[in-house]
Amino acid sequence: MFGGIISWFTDLFRSLGLLAQKRAKICFLGLDNAGKTTLLQMLRDGRLSLNAPTLYPNNEELQICGIRFRTFDLGGHETARRIWKDYLTAVDGVIFLVDAADRTRFEEAAEELGRLLDDPALAKVPFAVLGNKIDIPVAASEDELRHSLGLYTHMTSGKYVNKGEQAVRPLELFMCSVVKRMGYAEAFDWLAKLV
Repeated sequence: MFGGIISWFTDLFRSLGLLAQKRAKICFLGLDNAGKTTLLQMLRDGRLSLNAPTLYPNNEELQICGIRFRTFDLGGHETARRIWKDYLTAVDGVIFLVDAADRTRFEEAAEELGRLLDDPALAKVPFAVLGNKIDIPVAASEDELRHSLGLYTHMTSGKYVNKGEQAVRPLELFMCSVVKRMGYAEAFDWLAKLV
């Protein structure tokens, strides 16, 4: 109970600008049509609308879990993927979205995720992989998506890891539906504990 009161006062003082806020840079990555722009819009405005494919990187500042996140939605089409590395300098976390209902693109998503995970510059950066669109009846299960993305070959850290306890790169899969507003809040809570 005492911890809850302290947390409430801390949040109040931060909202008034009386306490320094933690800041973090995160990138939203994934193939085109995975839901990156929709997620960013949902976090920013709390509403959905029809989005055109992302042609240019979008940059937003959001406050989530008491942290001011500077977010970059970089687009996922083949041309946009070439510039991802330019935005990954000094990144504090990566949100990698996968369309869990489009099995035809799992292999391509696994290749892109594998390239990112193999990048030595990102060796200590936490990755929250979001299996989006689980509201669609044909969406893959968590086990199927984990296997298809090759996450068994990468040590996942568990959804309840603390920042000081990690021996390997924090990496975890969260199943979600951005349009139904479910599952992604847990990913941001997890990420907020690690940045």
